[in-house]
Amino acid sequence: MNRREFVKSSAALSILCIPGLLNSKTISANKVTAGEIIKPKALKPGDSIGLVSPGSSIDEEELKDSITNIENLGYKVVYEDSILDSTGFLAGLDDVRADELNKMFARDDVDGIICARGGYGAMRIIPQLNYELIRKNTKVLLGYSDITALHFALYSQAGVVSFHGPVGISTFNEYSINYLQSVIGGSSSSLEFISSSEDLLKDNQAYQRYVINGGSAKGELVGGNLSIAAALIGTPYDVSYKNKIVYLEDIGEEPYRIDRMLTELLLAGKLQECSGIALGVFMDCEQDKEKPAYKNSQSLKEVFFDRLEPLKIPTVYGLSFGHISNKFTIPFGVKAELVSDNYKLRLLEKAVK
Repeated sequence: MNRREFVKSSAALSILCIPGLLNSKTISANKVTAGEIIKPKALKPGDSIGLVSPGSSIDEEELKDSITNIENLGYKVVYEDSILDSTGFLAGLDDVRADELNKMFARDDVDGIICARGGYGAMRIIPQLNYELIRKNTKVLLGYSDITALHFALYSQAGVVSFHGPVGISTFNEYSINYLQSVIGGSSSSLEFISSSEDLLKDNQAYQRYVINGGSAKGELVGGNLSIAAALIGTPYDVSYKNKIVYLEDIGEEPYRIDRMLTELLLAGKLQECSGIALGVFMDCEQDKEKPAYKNSQSLKEVFFDRLEPLKIPTVYGLSFGHISNKFTIPFGVKAELVSDNYKLRLLEKAVK
Protein backbone atom coordinates (compact mmCIF):
# COMPACT_ATOMS: atom_id res chain seq x y z
CA MET A 1 0.00 0.00 0.00
CA ASN A 2 1.47 3.35 -1.01
CA ARG A 3 1.51 6.35 1.32
CA ARG A 4 -1.53 8.06 -0.28
CA GLU A 5 -3.67 4.92 0.01
CA PHE A 6 -2.49 4.40 3.62
CA VAL A 7 -3.42 7.98 4.60
CA LYS A 8 -6.87 7.66 3.00
CA SER A 9 -7.50 4.30 4.70
CA SER A 10 -6.32 5.59 8.07
CA ALA A 11 -8.52 8.68 7.83
CA ALA A 12 -11.57 6.57 6.99
CA LEU A 13 -10.86 4.24 9.91
CA SER A 14 -10.46 7.13 12.37
CA ILE A 15 -13.78 8.60 11.31
CA LEU A 16 -15.50 5.27 11.83
CA CYS A 17 -14.04 5.09 15.33
CA ILE A 18 -15.60 8.36 16.47
CA PRO A 19 -18.65 7.53 18.64
CA GLY A 20 -21.97 8.61 17.17
CA LEU A 21 -20.72 9.11 13.60
CA LEU A 22 -21.21 5.57 12.30
CA ASN A 23 -24.54 6.41 10.71
CA SER A 24 -23.81 9.99 9.63
CA LYS A 25 -23.72 9.02 5.93
CA THR A 26 -27.17 7.48 6.21
CA ILE A 27 -28.41 10.58 8.02
CA SER A 28 -27.21 12.92 5.28
CA ALA A 29 -28.96 10.77 2.67
CA ASN A 30 -32.24 11.02 4.57
CA LYS A 31 -32.78 14.75 3.99
CA VAL A 32 -36.40 15.46 3.17
CA THR A 33 -38.16 18.20 1.24
CA ALA A 34 -40.88 20.54 2.46
CA GLY A 35 -43.50 18.52 0.58
CA GLU A 36 -42.68 15.50 2.69
CA ILE A 37 -43.20 17.10 6.12
CA ILE A 38 -45.11 14.83 8.51
CA LYS A 39 -47.31 16.09 11.34
CA PRO A 40 -47.85 13.99 14.47
CA LYS A 41 -51.34 13.01 15.57
CA ALA A 42 -53.16 15.34 17.95
CA LEU A 43 -53.01 14.51 21.64
CA LYS A 44 -56.19 14.05 23.63
CA PRO A 45 -56.98 13.52 27.33
CA GLY A 46 -56.14 10.01 28.43
CA ASP A 47 -53.23 9.64 26.01
CA SER A 48 -49.90 8.36 27.33
CA ILE A 49 -46.87 10.65 27.42
CA GLY A 50 -43.33 9.33 27.41
CA LEU A 51 -41.19 11.43 29.75
CA VAL A 52 -37.52 11.60 28.71
CA SER A 53 -34.39 13.40 29.84
CA PRO A 54 -32.19 13.92 26.75
CA GLY A 55 -30.09 16.78 28.13
CA SER A 56 -29.23 17.61 31.73
CA SER A 57 -30.24 15.40 34.63
CA ILE A 58 -33.23 15.69 36.94
CA ASP A 59 -33.62 14.54 40.53
CA GLU A 60 -36.48 12.58 42.10
CA GLU A 61 -38.32 15.73 43.17
CA GLU A 62 -38.18 17.13 39.63
CA LEU A 63 -39.40 13.80 38.29
CA LYS A 64 -42.39 13.94 40.66
CA ASP A 65 -43.11 17.54 39.63
CA SER A 66 -42.97 16.59 35.93
CA ILE A 67 -45.33 13.65 36.43
CA THR A 68 -47.77 15.85 38.35
CA ASN A 69 -47.66 18.58 35.70
CA ILE A 70 -48.36 16.14 32.88
CA GLU A 71 -51.06 14.23 34.75
CA ASN A 72 -52.79 17.54 35.52
CA LEU A 73 -53.07 18.04 31.76
CA GLY A 74 -55.10 14.84 31.59
CA TYR A 75 -52.38 12.53 30.30
CA LYS A 76 -50.84 9.34 31.64
CA VAL A 77 -47.06 9.24 32.16
CA VAL A 78 -44.58 6.50 31.33
CA TYR A 79 -40.80 6.63 31.63
CA GLU A 80 -37.68 4.47 31.68
CA ASP A 81 -35.69 3.91 34.88
CA SER A 82 -32.76 5.63 33.13
CA ILE A 83 -34.54 8.99 33.39
CA LEU A 84 -32.80 9.58 36.74
CA ASP A 85 -29.33 8.68 35.47
CA SER A 86 -26.62 11.29 35.92
CA THR A 87 -23.16 11.45 34.34
CA GLY A 88 -21.36 14.71 35.06
CA PHE A 89 -23.48 17.51 33.59
CA LEU A 90 -25.54 15.04 31.54
CA ALA A 91 -28.58 12.88 32.27
CA GLY A 92 -26.58 9.69 31.83
CA LEU A 93 -24.48 8.27 29.01
CA ASP A 94 -25.15 9.38 25.45
CA ASP A 95 -26.17 5.96 24.16
CA VAL A 96 -28.55 5.45 27.09
CA ARG A 97 -30.25 8.83 26.55
CA ALA A 98 -30.54 8.19 22.82
CA ASP A 99 -31.94 4.72 23.47
CA GLU A 100 -34.47 6.18 25.91
CA LEU A 101 -35.80 8.52 23.23
CA ASN A 102 -35.75 5.90 20.46
CA LYS A 103 -37.75 3.54 22.69
CA MET A 104 -40.42 6.16 23.29
CA PHE A 105 -40.90 6.63 19.56
CA ALA A 106 -41.04 2.83 19.07
CA ARG A 107 -43.50 2.06 21.88
CA ASP A 108 -47.11 1.53 20.77
CA ASP A 109 -48.36 2.52 24.22
CA VAL A 110 -46.81 6.01 23.99
CA ASP A 111 -48.77 8.73 22.16
CA GLY A 112 -46.48 11.73 22.72
CA ILE A 113 -43.13 12.67 24.26
CA ILE A 114 -42.26 15.48 26.67
CA CYS A 115 -38.70 16.30 27.71
CA ALA A 116 -38.31 16.66 31.48
CA ARG A 117 -35.88 19.58 31.14
CA GLY A 118 -33.34 21.20 28.86
CA GLY A 119 -29.94 22.18 30.23
CA TYR A 120 -27.31 20.72 27.92
CA GLY A 121 -26.76 17.45 26.13
CA ALA A 122 -29.42 16.85 23.48
CA MET A 123 -27.01 17.82 20.72
CA ARG A 124 -24.70 14.97 21.70
CA ILE A 125 -27.29 12.25 21.00
CA ILE A 126 -28.74 13.39 17.67
CA PRO A 127 -26.35 11.19 15.61
CA GLN A 128 -27.67 8.16 17.51
CA LEU A 129 -31.37 8.69 16.94
CA ASN A 130 -33.21 6.32 14.59
CA TYR A 131 -34.77 8.75 12.11
CA GLU A 132 -36.37 6.04 9.99
CA LEU A 133 -38.13 4.79 13.13
CA ILE A 134 -39.13 8.34 14.11
CA ARG A 135 -40.57 9.07 10.65
CA LYS A 136 -42.63 5.88 10.74
CA ASN A 137 -43.83 6.52 14.31
CA THR A 138 -44.30 10.28 14.35
CA LYS A 139 -45.37 11.65 17.74
CA VAL A 140 -45.57 15.04 19.42
CA LEU A 141 -42.15 15.91 20.87
CA LEU A 142 -42.26 18.86 23.26
CA GLY A 143 -39.50 20.92 24.89
CA TYR A 144 -37.45 24.11 24.55
CA SER A 145 -34.00 25.56 25.20
CA ASP A 146 -31.45 22.74 24.71
CA ILE A 147 -34.21 20.59 23.20
CA THR A 148 -33.90 22.85 20.14
CA ALA A 149 -31.25 20.39 18.91
CA LEU A 150 -33.91 17.67 18.69
CA HIS A 151 -36.31 19.95 16.81
CA PHE A 152 -33.64 20.76 14.21
CA ALA A 153 -32.69 17.09 13.88
CA LEU A 154 -36.23 15.73 13.58
CA TYR A 155 -37.07 18.29 10.90
CA SER A 156 -33.85 17.99 8.88
CA GLN A 157 -33.45 14.21 9.09
CA ALA A 158 -37.02 12.90 9.25
CA GLY A 159 -39.20 15.78 8.08
CA VAL A 160 -41.16 15.66 11.32
CA VAL A 161 -42.97 18.58 12.98
CA SER A 162 -42.10 19.02 16.68
CA PHE A 163 -42.89 21.64 19.32
CA HIS A 164 -40.96 24.37 21.13
CA GLY A 165 -42.84 24.60 24.41
CA PRO A 166 -42.84 23.72 28.12
CA VAL A 167 -40.70 20.95 29.57
CA GLY A 168 -41.78 18.70 32.42
CA ILE A 169 -40.43 20.98 35.17
CA SER A 170 -41.85 24.18 33.61
CA THR A 171 -44.50 26.37 35.19
CA PHE A 172 -47.78 25.06 33.82
CA ASN A 173 -50.04 28.05 34.36
CA GLU A 174 -53.34 28.75 32.61
CA TYR A 175 -51.72 30.90 29.91
CA SER A 176 -49.13 28.28 28.92
CA ILE A 177 -51.60 25.39 29.16
CA ASN A 178 -54.11 27.10 26.87
CA TYR A 179 -51.54 27.50 24.09
CA LEU A 180 -50.08 24.04 24.65
CA GLN A 181 -53.42 22.27 24.42
CA SER A 182 -54.60 24.40 21.48
CA VAL A 183 -51.48 23.59 19.45
CA ILE A 184 -50.91 19.90 20.22
CA GLY A 185 -54.65 19.24 20.44
CA GLY A 186 -55.25 20.79 17.01
CA SER A 187 -58.29 22.80 18.03
CA SER A 188 -57.71 25.53 15.44
CA SER A 189 -56.05 25.89 12.05
CA SER A 190 -55.55 29.66 12.47
CA LEU A 191 -54.38 30.05 16.06
CA GLU A 192 -53.09 33.51 16.94
CA PHE A 193 -50.37 33.95 19.55
CA ILE A 194 -50.99 37.00 21.75
CA SER A 195 -48.28 38.03 24.22
CA SER A 196 -49.11 37.90 27.92
CA SER A 197 -50.61 41.20 29.12
CA GLU A 198 -49.35 40.34 32.59
CA ASP A 199 -45.74 40.20 31.37
CA LEU A 200 -46.05 43.48 29.45
CA LEU A 201 -46.68 45.27 32.76
CA LYS A 202 -43.52 43.94 34.40
CA ASP A 203 -40.76 46.40 35.28
CA ASN A 204 -38.12 44.37 33.48
CA GLN A 205 -36.39 45.37 30.24
CA ALA A 206 -36.45 41.80 29.01
CA TYR A 207 -40.24 41.87 28.66
CA GLN A 208 -40.49 45.19 26.81
CA ARG A 209 -41.68 44.65 23.24
CA TYR A 210 -40.40 46.61 20.25
CA VAL A 211 -40.51 46.47 16.47
CA ILE A 212 -37.12 46.27 14.75
CA ASN A 213 -38.52 46.14 11.21
CA GLY A 214 -42.20 46.55 10.37
CA GLY A 215 -44.19 44.53 7.88
CA SER A 216 -45.64 41.06 7.50
CA ALA A 217 -44.14 37.74 6.46
CA LYS A 218 -45.29 34.21 5.78
CA GLY A 219 -43.33 30.98 5.93
CA GLU A 220 -42.65 27.82 7.86
CA LEU A 221 -41.67 28.31 11.47
CA VAL A 222 -38.17 27.15 12.43
CA GLY A 223 -35.91 28.07 15.31
CA GLY A 224 -35.67 27.85 19.08
CA ASN A 225 -32.69 28.56 21.29
CA LEU A 226 -30.19 30.94 19.63
CA SER A 227 -27.12 29.23 21.14
CA ILE A 228 -28.14 25.85 19.73
CA ALA A 229 -29.13 27.28 16.33
CA ALA A 230 -25.70 28.90 16.01
CA ALA A 231 -23.92 25.73 17.18
CA LEU A 232 -25.61 23.61 14.49
CA ILE A 233 -24.34 25.72 11.57
CA GLY A 234 -22.32 23.54 9.20
CA THR A 235 -23.64 20.26 10.60
CA PRO A 236 -25.97 17.81 8.82
CA TYR A 237 -28.66 18.74 11.35
CA ASP A 238 -28.98 22.40 10.43
CA VAL A 239 -32.04 23.52 8.46
CA SER A 240 -32.57 25.99 5.66
CA TYR A 241 -33.83 29.41 6.71
CA LYS A 242 -34.90 30.34 3.20
CA ASN A 243 -38.40 31.87 3.24
CA LYS A 244 -38.85 30.75 6.85
CA ILE A 245 -40.09 32.67 9.88
CA VAL A 246 -37.25 32.17 12.34
CA TYR A 247 -38.07 32.34 16.06
CA LEU A 248 -35.26 32.69 18.60
CA GLU A 249 -34.82 32.89 22.38
CA ASP A 250 -32.01 32.59 24.93
CA ILE A 251 -31.10 33.14 28.57
CA GLY A 252 -28.07 34.33 30.50
CA GLU A 253 -26.07 35.52 27.49
CA GLU A 254 -24.57 39.01 27.66
CA PRO A 255 -25.10 41.34 24.66
CA TYR A 256 -21.68 40.69 23.12
CA ARG A 257 -22.40 36.95 23.08
CA ILE A 258 -25.82 37.51 21.51
CA ASP A 259 -24.01 39.70 18.95
CA ARG A 260 -21.50 36.94 18.28
CA MET A 261 -24.19 34.30 17.67
CA LEU A 262 -26.26 36.56 15.44
CA THR A 263 -23.07 37.39 13.54
CA GLU A 264 -22.42 33.66 13.08
CA LEU A 265 -25.86 33.28 11.51
CA LEU A 266 -25.24 36.31 9.32
CA LEU A 267 -21.78 35.19 8.21
CA ALA A 268 -23.30 31.83 7.27
CA GLY A 269 -25.91 33.65 5.15
CA LYS A 270 -28.76 32.24 7.21
CA LEU A 271 -30.75 35.24 8.45
CA GLN A 272 -30.51 37.03 5.10
CA GLU A 273 -32.68 34.29 3.57
CA CYS A 274 -35.56 34.20 6.04
CA SER A 275 -38.88 35.98 5.52
CA GLY A 276 -39.26 37.22 9.10
CA ILE A 277 -37.73 37.01 12.59
CA ALA A 278 -39.72 36.59 15.82
CA LEU A 279 -37.67 37.12 18.97
CA GLY A 280 -38.93 35.88 22.31
CA VAL A 281 -38.01 37.16 25.76
CA PHE A 282 -34.23 37.02 26.22
CA MET A 283 -34.12 36.71 29.99
CA ASP A 284 -31.02 37.91 31.90
CA CYS A 285 -29.23 38.95 28.72
CA GLU A 286 -28.41 42.57 29.56
CA GLN A 287 -24.86 43.72 30.19
CA ASP A 288 -23.37 43.37 33.67
CA LYS A 289 -22.15 46.92 34.29
CA GLU A 290 -20.40 45.78 37.46
CA LYS A 291 -17.74 44.27 35.21
CA PRO A 292 -15.32 47.04 34.17
CA ALA A 293 -14.73 45.45 30.76
CA TYR A 294 -18.45 45.70 29.91
CA LYS A 295 -19.36 49.10 31.38
CA ASN A 296 -19.63 50.61 27.89
CA SER A 297 -21.40 47.61 26.40
CA GLN A 298 -24.26 47.97 23.97
CA SER A 299 -27.64 47.07 25.37
CA LEU A 300 -29.43 43.96 24.12
CA LYS A 301 -31.85 46.18 22.19
CA GLU A 302 -28.97 48.02 20.51
CA VAL A 303 -27.45 44.69 19.48
CA PHE A 304 -30.70 43.53 17.90
CA PHE A 305 -31.12 46.76 15.97
CA ASP A 306 -27.46 46.78 14.89
CA ARG A 307 -27.49 43.19 13.62
CA LEU A 308 -31.07 42.76 12.38
CA GLU A 309 -32.44 46.14 11.28
CA PRO A 310 -30.21 46.24 8.14
CA LEU A 311 -31.90 43.03 6.92
CA LYS A 312 -35.10 45.05 6.26
CA ILE A 313 -37.34 42.05 6.92
CA PRO A 314 -40.21 41.98 9.46
CA THR A 315 -38.59 41.57 12.89
CA VAL A 316 -40.05 41.96 16.35
CA TYR A 317 -38.78 41.44 19.91
CA GLY A 318 -40.62 40.36 23.06
CA LEU A 319 -43.11 37.67 22.08
CA SER A 320 -44.13 35.33 24.91
CA PHE A 321 -41.72 32.45 24.57
CA GLY A 322 -38.37 31.61 26.09
CA HIS A 323 -37.25 31.02 29.68
CA ILE A 324 -40.36 32.62 31.14
CA SER A 325 -43.49 31.39 32.90
CA ASN A 326 -46.04 32.49 30.30
CA LYS A 327 -45.00 30.81 27.07
CA PHE A 328 -46.34 29.90 23.67
CA THR A 329 -46.01 26.39 22.26
CA ILE A 330 -44.60 27.02 18.78
CA PRO A 331 -44.51 24.28 16.12
CA PHE A 332 -41.30 23.69 14.18
CA GLY A 333 -42.11 23.19 10.48
CA VAL A 334 -45.65 24.62 10.24
CA LYS A 335 -46.73 27.56 8.07
CA ALA A 336 -47.42 30.84 9.88
CA GLU A 337 -47.69 34.58 9.42
CA LEU A 338 -45.80 37.25 11.35
CA VAL A 339 -47.13 40.82 11.50
CA SER A 340 -44.38 42.63 13.34
CA ASP A 341 -46.13 46.02 13.62
CA ASN A 342 -48.90 44.39 15.67
CA TYR A 343 -46.70 41.86 17.51
CA LYS A 344 -48.77 39.07 15.98
CA LEU A 345 -47.78 35.53 15.13
CA ARG A 346 -50.50 33.37 13.63
CA LEU A 347 -50.57 29.74 12.49
CA LEU A 348 -51.89 29.25 8.97
CA GLU A 349 -52.51 25.53 9.42
CA LYS A 350 -52.91 22.95 12.14
CA ALA A 351 -49.68 21.61 13.58
CA VAL A 352 -51.09 18.12 14.15
CA LYS A 353 -53.33 15.75 12.23
